[in-house]
Amino acid sequence: MAFVIPFFIQHRGCPHRCLFCDQLAIAGKSGDQQDSTRRLEETITTWLARNRRKQEVQVAFYGGSFTCLPSAVQNSLLAIVRNYIRSGVVSSARLSTRPDCIDVAVCENLKEQGVKTVELGLQSMDDRVLEAVARGHDSDTGRQAALLVKRWGFELGIQLMPGLPRETTVSFFNGLRKVIAIGPDFVRLYPAVALKNTGLADLYRSGVWQPLSMNRAVALTAKARNILISNNIRVIRMGLQPSDTLAQQVLAGPYHPAFGERVITRVWYRKIRKLMASVEPGSILVVTISDRDYSAFVGPGRQNFRRLNQLPYGSRLVVRKDPSLKRFTFRYEIEQG
Repeated sequence: MAFVIPFFIQHRGCPHRCLFCDQLAIAGKSGDQQDSTRRLEETITTWLARNRRKQEVQVAFYGGSFTCLPSAVQNSLLAIVRNYIRSGVVSSARLSTRPDCIDVAVCENLKEQGVKTVELGLQSMDDRVLEAVARGHDSDTGRQAALLVKRWGFELGIQLMPGLPRETTVSFFNGLRKVIAIGPDFVRLYPAVALKNTGLADLYRSGVWQPLSMNRAVALTAKARNILISNNIRVIRMGLQPSDTLAQQVLAGPYHPAFGERVITRVWYRKIRKLMASVEPGSILVVTISDRDYSAFVGPGRQNFRRLNQLPYGSRLVVRKDPSLKRFTFRYEIEQG
């Protein structure tokens, strides 16, 4: 796994203001180009000092649509990263962008500049949803851009936003199947929240749109995660990256600083519940997990234990920890009571 140095270009480059977007809240403030250049160098230097394991290092441009920036701006930022690549302390760059800001010329330039990973904010594969949030492109634009990124040999990431206006459970999972058919290397799942001063906030206040409840968002994300992983697609984030600024701007929706852990808690619950149902009366299910998974396994307020104990067979469970186990793996045995 690469050591990622994040650099935010807050909302720069975007040709549209989508209804869900407030990049100032998500990414924080951004200065002019000269300031960005200075901040980038300072950020790389600061983060390199933290790379004690000497992992592969990527500099990541987040918070805006990088390839929608003027070419001169893109290249000036990438030139700084390329200097670190030449010195051997940085391996590559990664960036996020819009699918309608990707073409052959862009891919050629990114390849020359040392970019390894391109994340595309598709958000949805339902044209009705994309129209409703004023995304400015259709789902086929997203599909074609993703396939182009793959053809050029970049590592491809796709960002999806469950729960947007006009989306249904059926249309979300239909879209997920289309994403799987593209074959990205990884996916991020960001359930939609209404941030203050956005179009979604207006729709929420007027009663036109309701965000997913926390329970529904967790359940939907957990199912999507399982489907993606079963198709050998990594899920590298679930829920927006927490920050004090973002928390203050959330008006409504399933935002929680530990949203991803809540999803994993649900995944564990469903796995263990299924196993416990097969345990005969008088027997005990002994589950051994990584110690690093224990917090998510138990859940907030020992949620999973409380829910499992409410089941007829809830007393048939013993949990043990083994630090040698890989995360998200477990072993079990059934012992006679």
